[in-house]
Order: sequence, then structure tokens, then C-alpha cells
Amino acid sequence: MIYLDNAATTPVHPKVLKVMLPYLEKQYGNPSGIYEFAEKSKDVIDGVRETIAASINAKPEEIYFTSGGTESDNWALVGMAEALKDKGRHIITTSIEHHAVINTCEYLKQRGFDITYLDVDSNGIINPRQLMKAIRKDTILISIMAANNETGSIQPVQVIGGIAKRNNICFHTDAVQAYLHMDIDVNKMNIGMMSASAHKFRGAKGCGFLYIRDGIKPAIFMHGGKQESGIRAGTENVPGIAGMGEAVRIAMQDMHKDIVYVRNMRDYLLYRIEHEIPGVVLNGSRHMRLPGNLNVSFLGIEGQSLLIMLDMDGICTSSGSACTAGTGGGSHVLKALGASGDRLKGALRMTLGTQNTMEEMDYVIWRLKENVAALRDKD
Repeated sequence: MIYLDNAATTPVHPKVLKVMLPYLEKQYGNPSGIYEFAEKSKDVIDGVRETIAASINAKPEEIYFTSGGTESDNWALVGMAEALKDKGRHIITTSIEHHAVINTCEYLKQRGFDITYLDVDSNGIINPRQLMKAIRKDTILISIMAANNETGSIQPVQVIGGIAKRNNICFHTDAVQAYLHMDIDVNKMNIGMMSASAHKFRGAKGCGFLYIRDGIKPAIFMHGGKQESGIRAGTENVPGIAGMGEAVRIAMQDMHKDIVYVRNMRDYLLYRIEHEIPGVVLNGSRHMRLPGNLNVSFLGIEGQSLLIMLDMDGICTSSGSACTAGTGGGSHVLKALGASGDRLKGALRMTLGTQNTMEEMDYVIWRLKENVAALRDKD
């Protein structure tokens, strides 16, 4: 199997699994306990908090563990909306956000909040001037993803953060795709809140975090016990957190080397696709995109048919977000970029990881050429 769907999830790193196992087998104490056995679980949580904080230039006490990106996004949006509803009810986001943000905004809209969805250009990137024009006296939150999950297009995060700071507005960024795949400094970028999920960087599913800058106080989202400084109840996922910490440590150690390795593979794949297969359109920015992301449309074919043929060849790819697979109607992200017709129907997303090889790319090219030609001949 050749796995090219790392934007959907990544394989757990062997070292991550090794770190997790003791907290499933022998060191299973509840971190809220006051005895020594439980303290071991609490110690590992505190250690991971420090590791994550160091990776984004934050303070350990600004890291709050969650079940993943969707919970983090929900908490950021709903929490700030509830906390600041008496100050204002206007939220700014974009038309290309993950559904964890878009659907949460629609929920808030039903509760009386006004949502502005910024458009993007043909590369999938917002115009900061439009953001400045959209800000109102009652704007309480700006939520714009760091990089898109379908096209990999990277937003001007530091510029957005600067605009938010100058207007005294909290800036939340969904960094689920971006974290550990590009440099993030929450202070330089003026990020107020940031979402991340472990399974996007070789940790386990069901574990993530929300960075909340000191002084920002979203409403409590999970009610119950006093875990996570009393603002996110629920027994912590100790094995998942331990594994996430190890995944962060590994990624930070080799991040820049890995970025170059994956980007070179991606660029090789794109070069050969564009030079050996006619009728291909690149979706998203050619340069301002995540290193492992390649989203292209093969004109004149059905992308779903190509997915099935590649699956039969042992190649795992997708047509977009795993969270909306099979829903039909075409990608809202590609539509926002201006895609329609054949370009919308023939889209294929390939997201590479460090476990992939250049030899695999040669096989993928061969199967793409054969399968695309067969589908076009069929029509």
C-alpha cells in the first residue's frame, strides 16, 4: 500500500506507540489522584504541556488538552462567543474553513451571532484589506485557518494576527493541518488561540490541544470536574497525551529537514503530472502551500472513479476532506477558488508524509497516467 492521505490522518510513529503503551498497561493512574501512582500520570501531562508550549513559543499554562481539532475549534468559537456576547456578536471567518469551524459558525448564527465569511482569491488566500474592511465595533473574534486541509494554501497568519491585535480582537487559527508542518510562533504571529490534533503529526487519534493566550478567557465548554485548570472537564487521555508529546518532540527535532524532503517529493510528483498528463489544473497556491499537499484536477474524468482505480492499485488518496467524504455536491473549498464543472468533478488530493519515498512517486505517476487515459477513453 502507498498511503497518500496524510491530511486525513497519519500513521502513529513507532516511538510514539512505545511511549504510549506503559500508560495503557502499567502506569494507568488517574492524574487527578493524590497518591504517588497517580502523580506519575500527572507528571507526564505536565511534561507534554511544556514540550508543546516550547514548540510554538507559548507558556505551558496556556496549553489545554482536548479530544482533537474539532473540539478545540468548537471550544474556541463557542467559548469566545459566550464569553463576549454582551460586548458584541460579530465573528469573522473565511469561506474555506474546515467544517468544524463553518458548522460551528452556523450554530452560532442560529443563536443570534452575525458571521462574515471572507472570500479567497484563486489561490485560496484571503486579502488582508478585506479583513480590515470587515471589522466592526461589535467584532469579537477572527477565526482563520493557518493552512487549508484540501489545497494546503497557507494564509498570511502574521498579517492577520497583527490586524487583530491593532483592533483588540482575539485571533483564533485552526492549525490542525499547519502545526509542525510549518513554523508557528504564537507571539510573533499574535495568535490568541490555536487548535491542533495529534493524529495529523503521527500521534494517536482522539487527542489534541487548544492554545489559549494568557488573559483570554473563553467560557467553559466541557462542564464537570476541575481538570485543565478547571475550564475543560474530563479525565485526561494520558496515553494519547504522552504519545502526542513524543510526536511533537520527534517532529521538532527533524521538522525543517522533513519539510525539504516532503516538498521535494511533492514537487517531483507535480512536475511529472503536469508534463506527462494533459488536461491538469493545480488547485491552490503553487508556492504558499504546505510541503506535502498536492491537489490537482484531471479534466474530463470523474475524480471518484479515479480514486477507486487508484485504490485497486494499492494507492490511498482522496478528493478532499475526510470529514465530508461521500457527502456529494463538490468541495466548498474548490468552489470558493472558482472551480466548477470538470475541475470540480476531477479533483484529487494527494498528501505526502515522511514515510513516503521517491520510488513510490514513480509508481503513482505510472498508475495515474494509465488510469486517467483509460477513464478518458471510456468517455
